Amino acid sequence: MNSTRVNRIKDKAFKVFGICCTMLGLVVLAVFIIDILMDGLPRLDIDFLTSLPSRRASKAGIKTAWAGTAWILGLTTMIAFPLGVMAGIYLEEYGKKSRWASFLEVNIANLAGVPSVIYGLLGLQIFGRVLGLGNSLLSGALTLSLLILPIVIVATREALRAVPKTVKEASLAMGATKWQTIYHQMLPASMGGIITGSILALSRAVGETAPLIVIGALAYVPFVPKGPMDEFTVLPIQVFNWVSRPQKEFLVNAAAAIIVLLAITLLMNGIAIYLRNRWQRKVKW
Repeated sequence: MNSTRVNRIKDKAFKVFGICCTMLGLVVLAVFIIDILMDGLPRLDIDFLTSLPSRRASKAGIKTAWAGTAWILGLTTMIAFPLGVMAGIYLEEYGKKSRWASFLEVNIANLAGVPSVIYGLLGLQIFGRVLGLGNSLLSGALTLSLLILPIVIVATREALRAVPKTVKEASLAMGATKWQTIYHQMLPASMGGIITGSILALSRAVGETAPLIVIGALAYVPFVPKGPMDEFTVLPIQVFNWVSRPQKEFLVNAAAAIIVLLAITLLMNGIAIYLRNRWQRKVKW
């Protein structure tokens, strides 16, 4: 058997192996989703969405949890998006190439892979204790902003790099300043990638539990938060609380809450895909 035939066999074997791995992941995911839907859909109704938490499973709802999730999502967006985008613009367009810049770039990329519980410990010490924010919504949002900030920065830099250099050079040749070139040419052209990356980062933040537990988010909150300094809970913590109870009724509640959390995540991912496709149609090089 010659080497060409051996390489073709290896190619086919790798292709089959890849298909098997993909199908295995899809089947496991499908089984998980079907099981959650079968358990949770019968419990999912208006009362479940609008009821406060209760020690009785039949009366317990997720009103405070999804309200806290909405608060956390909004505050995190307002903090992380402008900081991440501006930092990405500075590092990509204004930062000089040096050892310090290379060191900074490597560390930002590595920060994206740091376990989330580490950010929780950092947020507990800095925001909760040093700044005195306690276990408030603002403390949680600042902690999650730290968590997704490296992702937003990397997404911004990659989106700016995707803009052809000729666009930037043509703008500068017409007499525009660097900021005018960035604001009027590069940002509109790259905004699709920036927003897509930011929304996907926020999708990760919505599902995080460990950092919020560390900073002191509560599992039982009998009121809807009214401001950023209020105590809070979120959907992942509510699910974590219910699945840790021995009563089967709370497991059904947890399945219903997981469906709501999955719907929020899928909605955000859908918005990201829609914005990316819309910007790709608008931008023609």
